[in-house]
Amino acid sequence: MSTTLAAGADLGTLLQLAAVQRAGFALLLAAVGLPVVGVVIVGLDIMPVRFAMMHVALLGIAVGLLTGLDPMLCALVACALAGAGVAPLARTPDGLSGAMGLLMSLAIAAALLVLAVSGVNASGAFALLWGSILSVGTADLVVLGLLAVLVPGLFWWRRRDVALLLYDRELAQCSGVPVRALTAVLLVLVAVAVAGAIKLTGALLVDALTLLPALAARRLGTSLRSITVWAVAIGVFVNLTGFLIALWLDWPPGPVLVLTAGILVLAVHLVPERRISSWRPQPASAALPSSH
Repeated sequence: MSTTLAAGADLGTLLQLAAVQRAGFALLLAAVGLPVVGVVIVGLDIMPVRFAMMHVALLGIAVGLLTGLDPMLCALVACALAGAGVAPLARTPDGLSGAMGLLMSLAIAAALLVLAVSGVNASGAFALLWGSILSVGTADLVVLGLLAVLVPGLFWWRRRDVALLLYDRELAQCSGVPVRALTAVLLVLVAVAVAGAIKLTGALLVDALTLLPALAARRLGTSLRSITVWAVAIGVFVNLTGFLIALWLDWPPGPVLVLTAGILVLAVHLVPERRISSWRPQPASAALPSSH
C-alpha cells in the first residue's frame, strides 16, 4: 500500500514538471492528427510508408548533423519533400508500395554515405530515431498543432473525395476527384506526421500513434467519419494512458505506448463482429430497387 502511495506521489510530482506537461500536451495534439493519418495509410494500403519515412528521416538527421542545422527540422523537410516526390510514381495502389520501397533503399544508402563521408557520429543520428519525448520543444508542438488542424480539416473539407480515393483510385478519377493532387497532399501529410512523431516515440515505433488507432477504429466505425472519430478517440486514450503508465512505472514511453495501443487493438478484435454498413461508397447498382 505504501509503495502504491509513494508511486502516486511521485507521479503527481512528475506531472508538475514543465517538460512532462509539454510532453503530455504534445501527445494530446498527436492524438488528434496522427491517427487520421493512420486511416490514410490503411486506406491506401501503403504500410511500407512508415519504414520509408523512417529512413528518409535518418537522412535528414544526418544532413542536419553535417551542416549544423536543426536535425529534426531537416528530417521534417526531407520527409515532406519525399512524400511529394513519390506521389507521381503512385499511379496505382501497387505503385505506392513500390515507390516507398525505392525511396527506402535510396534514403538509407544516402544517409549511410553522408554519415561515412562526413565522419558524423552515427550513434547520435540513430539515437534520435528512438525518441526523446521529454525534449519536446516549441517547434515540435507547432508541427503537431498544425497536423492536428490540417489533417482533420482536410478530411472534413474533402471527405467525399478522400472516401472515393481510399475506396478505389480509378473510380475516384472517373468521378472528377483530383487524384494526383490529393494523393500528393495525403502523402506529404503522412510523411510530415512520421517526422513529427520522431521525438515522441521514435520513428521505429511510430505505429503507436498512427497505424494502431486506425486499425482499431476500422473495426468499430461504420463510416469514414465515424472511423476518423474513433481513431482520434482511441489515440487520445492510448497516448494519455500509456504516458501515465510509463511515468508511474518509470519505463520508456515509446514501447509503453505501442504495447498499450496493441493491447487495445487486440481487445477490439476480440469483440464479436457485428453487421455494419460499409463506410465505402456503394456501387450504383446496389442502390437500385429489386425488380421482383
